[in-house]
Amino acid sequence: MRRHNRALVLQTVAGEQPVSRARIAARTGLTRGTVSSLVDDLLAAGLVAELGVTRGGTGRPASPLQLNRSGPAGLGLEIGVETVGACVVDLTGAVRAQAQIPSPHRTEAPAVGLGALVSVAARVVAGAGLPVAGVGVAVPGVLADGVLERAPNLPRWRDVDVAARVGEVLAPEVGDVPVTAGNEADLGALAEHVTGSGGDDVLYVSGGIGVGAGIVLDGRAFRGAGGRAGELGHVVVDAAGPECSCGGSGCLESAAGLEALCRAAGVGDLDALTAAAAREERPTVEALTAGGRALGIALAGAVNLLDVPVVVLGGAYARLGRVLQKAVADELARRVLWRSPVEVRMSPLGPDAALVGAAVSVVRELVRAG
Repeated sequence: MRRHNRALVLQTVAGEQPVSRARIAARTGLTRGTVSSLVDDLLAAGLVAELGVTRGGTGRPASPLQLNRSGPAGLGLEIGVETVGACVVDLTGAVRAQAQIPSPHRTEAPAVGLGALVSVAARVVAGAGLPVAGVGVAVPGVLADGVLERAPNLPRWRDVDVAARVGEVLAPEVGDVPVTAGNEADLGALAEHVTGSGGDDVLYVSGGIGVGAGIVLDGRAFRGAGGRAGELGHVVVDAAGPECSCGGSGCLESAAGLEALCRAAGVGDLDALTAAAAREERPTVEALTAGGRALGIALAGAVNLLDVPVVVLGGAYARLGRVLQKAVADELARRVLWRSPVEVRMSPLGPDAALVGAAVSVVRELVRAG
């Protein structure tokens, strides 16, 4: 019961900070004496901090409380197809240090990517200067209970216990802390939800070499019975389309993945594609329009099934501007069955959403558990 009440107090601080002990008592229904005792526990644990005394009115001056920005932090890691990244957020979710580096692990054994991950994580942890309380790892594939069952664009990462492997290689840097692993689109959706850009019912799309989706319904992540929901990139949009890395054919990824878009536009990478889109070069406009239509077809099926009012385009898509956004919106307007328009937004977090979401998932669990 004490642990439950401590978590209740911490969640109240997180939701209303800065907040007084009297306000916490009123909000939770706990006695002031109980609140004071629990706050002492939280102060000792470094989870909350007292602000300066505020005066005014009668009685003892209040010392408002807030989450401790110098307290335990969350370390987020991302294993991309060709990059690895790390991010540290404090208890408020604010990013304190972040970095991303290229990593040649796409066709290599997991040890190659894990080695690069340790390097960038050590740099970010040192830069943040905060004690790491846990680690969240974002990966581009199908996971169940922290095990990466399959990642079509990482062919040698099959049945890899990502959480356990990351915990082993990072122990010298952060100690024996909890490690969890999640799909990068799911964690991107979490970041968008927490920052308020998506709302409580949203379909978040992470565009990159692969295409994934994160689903938030009624403010909660929806991951399916086995945690595998959201593999939007392997929804078939053209049964006669080209072969996909998953072994199927005509998948969305082969029409609207980053490599497909670059190939259709005649450019080499995302930076060149972004620049060409900004200049509205005809081959790029045509490529983004065709890719956006394919993406809209896949999303229309999901929207018709789930009845979500907002689609957020994230990852590489967030950099590609109005041509892609309009093509998606037009296709949704054509194919969604009801009159209420589906809003298509560009992610303000862009390619950083999954990385930030991985770190935020750690501090959210800290606050939830107290």
